[in-house]
Amino acid sequence: MQAIRDAILSGDRSEQTYANLEIPKTYRGATVHKDEVDMFEGIESRDKDPRKSLHIDDVPVPELAPGEALVAVMASAINYNTVWTSIFEPVATFGFLERYGRTSEFAKRHDLPYHVVGSDLAGVILRVGPGVTKWKPGTEVVAHCLSVELEDADGHDDTMMDPQQRIWGFETNFGGLAELAIVKANQLMPKPGHLTWEEAASPGLVNSTAYRQLISKHGAAMKLGDRVLIWGASGGLGSYATQMALAGGATPVCVVSSPEKADICRAMGAELIIDRNAEGYRFWKDEQTQDPKEWQRLGKRIRELTGGYDVDIVFEHPGRETFGASVYVARKGGTIVTCASTSGYMHEYDNRYLWMNLKRIVSSHFANYREAWEANELINRGLIHPTLSKTYSLEEVGQAALDVHQNAHQGKVGVLTLSPEPGLGVTNPDKRAEFETQINRFRNQ
Repeated sequence: MQAIRDAILSGDRSEQTYANLEIPKTYRGATVHKDEVDMFEGIESRDKDPRKSLHIDDVPVPELAPGEALVAVMASAINYNTVWTSIFEPVATFGFLERYGRTSEFAKRHDLPYHVVGSDLAGVILRVGPGVTKWKPGTEVVAHCLSVELEDADGHDDTMMDPQQRIWGFETNFGGLAELAIVKANQLMPKPGHLTWEEAASPGLVNSTAYRQLISKHGAAMKLGDRVLIWGASGGLGSYATQMALAGGATPVCVVSSPEKADICRAMGAELIIDRNAEGYRFWKDEQTQDPKEWQRLGKRIRELTGGYDVDIVFEHPGRETFGASVYVARKGGTIVTCASTSGYMHEYDNRYLWMNLKRIVSSHFANYREAWEANELINRGLIHPTLSKTYSLEEVGQAALDVHQNAHQGKVGVLTLSPEPGLGVTNPDKRAEFETQINRFRNQ
């Protein structure tokens, strides 16, 4: 593995150099183990500790299938799906791997007693499988996490509708929190040259998810002038939605949980901010009963900030805790667009505020290749910047996941894999200088 790292750090990107590199028989990856899926039984979700379930193992390098690429991973990042995998909720991911393994001979590789996790990467291609023509060894890339087969007609209008759509590193094996990763060629995108490895790795999943959810015709289709309520606006997902709203001529109303997170939103350029903890919002009286008066109080606060207007779009991802309030505060004819459910999947809301006010609930899940490519291009053009708050080593991946699980992070949490230190990987220093101020504004908050 040292020869691979040395080649990348040398700056040589010639195809022949990488074609000649020997691929090791094993690599280090962050894994969960199938024989430990019951280790947290009887423990509340909030008390489950990813440091106990995430391991750094030496695992065999799998065979490369047609249409795939083997990538040397310089950096990766933590997403909430890694937290779910590490605490075995809502189900252990080994069921995904077993079902996938039954579909084909090559898919059998994924059904293992360990799961190499991670849905982001930035690195360099080492090998490509048969049938890959667009990508070559030595190319710097990032990866989005949509894995599709596209044997069914349903996937050919929107690949997210492929019946065999899976999230790489969550519903497939050989993910990005590792020294090497296997991805399909149609997951690859060019690495922005002005970013470090860890910066380039951090936007992938959340930036693409936010793009589809907020901008795409498949999501809320935000337009110039819209007012957008963004829950968790300083976090891994919300920080990209906030930037997109600002770049797209909309007005974000940012909901955060601390003064420090409010400052991050201000640094991004947002002006309308609600600190839900400081203002004491409690949308549930108890586990079974919501408090509509708190919905009303939130709606009143939004109108105070917007000059009397309700929001056109609610960017919803906390789920159970906030969903009733989200439906209530959207304007008549407005849109509640939802992905994930980090506070619980069983949503409850008062349907009168939906049906009688002609509001829409739109579901959104990750992004298709075109949407992911467009989201990456926003990064490449400097219209959107990575929101990376902290970077850990691969050995510290458990702590990194715990930060996200406990909402102790601000923006994305990065993980160095083959990169020996932060700050490496910039190949376009002139472009870096152009955006340095903006990039630093979003980092290390």
